[in-house]
Amino acid sequence: MTTNTALAPTLHDTLNPPHGGVLKDLYLPAPQAAALKQHSATLVGWDLSARQLCDLELLLNGAFSPLEGFLARRDYDRVVDELRLADGTLWPMPITLDVSEAFAATVQPGQHVALRDSQGVPLAVLTVEDIYFPDKLREAREVFGTTDTTHPGVADLIERSHPVYLGGKVRGIAPPQHYDFPELRDTPRGLREWFARNGWETIVAFQTRNPMHRAHRELTLRAAEQVGGKLLIQPVVGRTKPGDVDHYTRVRCYRALLPHYPKNDATLSLLPLAMRMGGPREAVWHAIIRKNYGASHFIVGRDHAGPGNDRSGKPFYDPFAAQELLARHQQELGIRIVPFPAMVYVENRDTYVPSNEVKADDVVKDISGTELRRRLATGEHIPEWFTFPEVVEILRERHPAGGGKGAALFFTGLSGSGKSTLAEAVIAKLLETSSRSITLLDGDEVRKNLSKGLGFSREDRAANVTRIGWVASEIVRHGGIAICAPIAPYADTRAQVRRLVQQHGEFVEIYVSTPIAVCEGRDRKGLYAQARAGKIPQFTGVSDPYEVPANPELAFDTSDADPALIANQVLAFLRNRGVLAS
Repeated sequence: MTTNTALAPTLHDTLNPPHGGVLKDLYLPAPQAAALKQHSATLVGWDLSARQLCDLELLLNGAFSPLEGFLARRDYDRVVDELRLADGTLWPMPITLDVSEAFAATVQPGQHVALRDSQGVPLAVLTVEDIYFPDKLREAREVFGTTDTTHPGVADLIERSHPVYLGGKVRGIAPPQHYDFPELRDTPRGLREWFARNGWETIVAFQTRNPMHRAHRELTLRAAEQVGGKLLIQPVVGRTKPGDVDHYTRVRCYRALLPHYPKNDATLSLLPLAMRMGGPREAVWHAIIRKNYGASHFIVGRDHAGPGNDRSGKPFYDPFAAQELLARHQQELGIRIVPFPAMVYVENRDTYVPSNEVKADDVVKDISGTELRRRLATGEHIPEWFTFPEVVEILRERHPAGGGKGAALFFTGLSGSGKSTLAEAVIAKLLETSSRSITLLDGDEVRKNLSKGLGFSREDRAANVTRIGWVASEIVRHGGIAICAPIAPYADTRAQVRRLVQQHGEFVEIYVSTPIAVCEGRDRKGLYAQARAGKIPQFTGVSDPYEVPANPELAFDTSDADPALIANQVLAFLRNRGVLAS
């Protein structure tokens, strides 16, 4: 194996944080980085996923201190079981590099692997220490407290991550390139230096993944005043919960909000974190990250980093579980926690108060996220007690009234189940009642025009459906409605399409559950008969499996159903979700 002096394990620099611990910068000095970049062209390489890219950036810039790379098995096991690294240091979240079995077979411990972005640019080199197969169900149970794939972190772990983990130290060549908001993308070192130059010593950090309104302003102001500190607003702009407002719009809203704080008392900085929505564990993780960025205090509210409800409608986490876990580790964390209740608007007093200070005769008013989206869609007035006019203007520009949000209707089911018939009925009803831009992505048409040359192996079928998903996501991104009607037999591929689309709008999985006997009876081309005779290999439902959707938004058996009636039910669902005007 070729060695290189650029891989020497010396850290580029360390910085002793004023609030405890050592900040580890894993970037190599410029001459060594240049040599390593050149050497990386001779190494086996791995192209990082969006989540892996976020993790690598925060490893390299020190935000994940004391980590020096992706977890090896002994660290991983103890983090999963005990929220600690092998040496006993508090660390609650597995930071792992998942790869395919085929790729893992090409490397061995001690080997160097180039880590590249989606364009093939080398960002770092991993020295492989460990190659291991994790028990993902165990990881899900211990880290997230559930194996329910309704949880986005669990779905990402079980349905979308590769089966093998590589552990080992990384050495940085260059940071990932960001072209948006570069002046707000501080490193831990850079932000600490800014605090020092401006005389900030007591710094209260606030994390958010949503637009901020008046209630958030009141909460953060009071929290900073409570400890006599300055405020760091540090929203996540890496990866958040599917369906969240895009970070470009959110950052514009944060900028519009900033002048409403006392001058020189608040600053804005972006965090390229891939959230796991891991509730209590994630709250501890977020606190450690904020300590590394130089904060002395961290605001933790109700249900911090909670993903909502599970498959049965029950919240994944107790609303105060994060605060309780942080309290148990308060002394060890090196950052003080500021637990704070939600702020609510009391109409009769025309002010915001903590929810635990509401009196019996108070009239509390609120606008939920769903209600806000409805008002944006209809153009209805959004009162100033709820948010600031500048924020409303930005949200209306992003979500113009009457425009409707983009959506993908993804029909899946066996051949002959009625997918295409239902898709045509839905399109007809949509065109009959609205002027929305609608595009049909039928499985057969896509195979002829977009996926020509692909066969019917599992890999080729997955590639075909993923292409449909990518096109659908672009349609949705531009506010259109994509109607997709492939067989899409595999759950992991459908989950990938869901992820692609939900970055930009609504994804509605519609399982056409017509029994196979009915499908065969409708088979005008005789495909099922040929498949049963062995003339068509890998035929879904006969010689190849169809994985039934576990939790589709809608499901219909078309055995004796009127497609027009089903189409009306689909449109009613879309109106309820805010995709169509009521």
